[in-house]
Amino acid sequence: MDLILWRHADAEERTNGDDLQRLLTPKGVKQAEKMAAWLRERLPDDHIVLTSQAARAQLTARALTSHYKVLPELNPDSGFANLLTAADWPDGRQAVVIVGHQPTLGEVASFLLAGDASCWSIRKGAVWWISHRIRDQADQTVLKVAMSPEML
Repeated sequence: MDLILWRHADAEERTNGDDLQRLLTPKGVKQAEKMAAWLRERLPDDHIVLTSQAARAQLTARALTSHYKVLPELNPDSGFANLLTAADWPDGRQAVVIVGHQPTLGEVASFLLAGDASCWSIRKGAVWWISHRIRDQADQTVLKVAMSPEML
């Protein structure tokens, strides 16, 4: 299974309003478009995209596809266990792109790669592509790539 953790692109600063309504900045729109183009060339045809209810995450996902599923379990601060359940990690049969938030995405990466849900930082608009495989009857988790939009 491939799990692609995609942090939402650069967004407006938080004001007194609803955090879920924050939009992407012009910089964020460019970040999302660059990363979406990079992903499009690499994702299998049967991948699925899951995103939080936050406008900034949905706008990031929309740069890749109009076919994504919105899940409240992926909202900010919903916890890494909810994300892994939503993705059906590690048993899913499709590649899953999760468009989400810090600190949850960093906690997922840390948990899968180091065995502890620490606060690893993932840059805005960046992708961490993690794979699960079985080799010699042993489960393995592999970091395939960590890519930020600035590198594209």
